[in-house]
Amino acid sequence: QVQLAESGGGLVQAGGSLRLSCAASGTTFSMNAMGWYRQAPGKERELVSAIIKTGGSGDSKIYYADSVKGRFTISRDNAKTTLFLQMNSLKPEDTAMYYCALNQGNPARDYWGQGTQVTVSS
Repeated sequence: QVQLAESGGGLVQAGGSLRLSCAASGTTFSMNAMGWYRQAPGKERELVSAIIKTGGSGDSKIYYADSVKGRFTISRDNAKTTLFLQMNSLKPEDTAMYYCALNQGNPARDYWGQGTQVTVSS
């Protein structure tokens, strides 16, 4: 059973930074993609950034939503069990619940964390 646990959210002023972490436990060696979504009140959940496997050799590509390009950076630790999202130059519109998500296996299955709240004050 895969479990994802997010941390690192909080309240920050506009222009500040936060670093989100997502610790994965359980069977995680057949990852297809892993990333961060966010959902603001009254809005649909949107993909913020993801690491997407592109080949059997471990090659991958990184996706960023246009709204966060140049400000957010996604990364993983060497053991590939922890996903990070470094968020710089935060804006009030970045305020949302941030969720870690993992897609793995064949057939593919999605796993979600419980979310961590990010609030950016103006």
